[in-house]
Amino acid sequence: MTVPLITALQGAWDAIQARHDDVPPVVITLGAGSLDRGGLKLGHFAADRWHHAATATDLSEVFIGGEGLERGSDEVLATLLHEAAHVVANVRGIQDTSRQGRWHNKKFKALAEELGLTVTKDDKLGWSPSQLAEDAATVYADTLQSLNEALTVYRRAEIHAQPGTKGATNTVQPALCGCPRRIRVAPSVLEEAPIVCGSCGQEFQHETADAGT
Repeated sequence: MTVPLITALQGAWDAIQARHDDVPPVVITLGAGSLDRGGLKLGHFAADRWHHAATATDLSEVFIGGEGLERGSDEVLATLLHEAAHVVANVRGIQDTSRQGRWHNKKFKALAEELGLTVTKDDKLGWSPSQLAEDAATVYADTLQSLNEALTVYRRAEIHAQPGTKGATNTVQPALCGCPRRIRVAPSVLEEAPIVCGSCGQEFQHETADAGT
């Protein structure tokens, strides 16, 4: 089951590459997107994470959360295009996010729209929520069909204890601001009230607090 799935995801990336010269080859990985405290990472981009021994070149990684496959082909392609926008930003040297990749700025919005997405603004994530534009759905019709045929399985989300309930962790974890400076603080402490950096004025957040990029 996994071979057709990975093949379809790679085929979708190839289709994106064919339409956008600034989208390079990447290594696509598939795994658990469940985060602590009930969060879910649908996708993620990491620059130059892999090394190709034969060509002595570095390749970036695009991660797809297995839980997000349940949403269907349109949403999975939208996630790939979302990550492709981050890839293009990296290629062009554009700073498209801040707050450790959580806040998506207007430069990201422009790139996402260039690649075929419609985006809306979220109070915590900026211009991150993305959907496949109607014209892009037409352009990628064959790709969507291939994804639809391959999306026969998805990963079940992990079940985590909610803050304040039995089993919820009070173990200190790394939290970062926009500088980024790093502190260690228990999730229960940040649940009570935000901790603000005196240098950049941004709240400290745990590294796994966002739902994706």
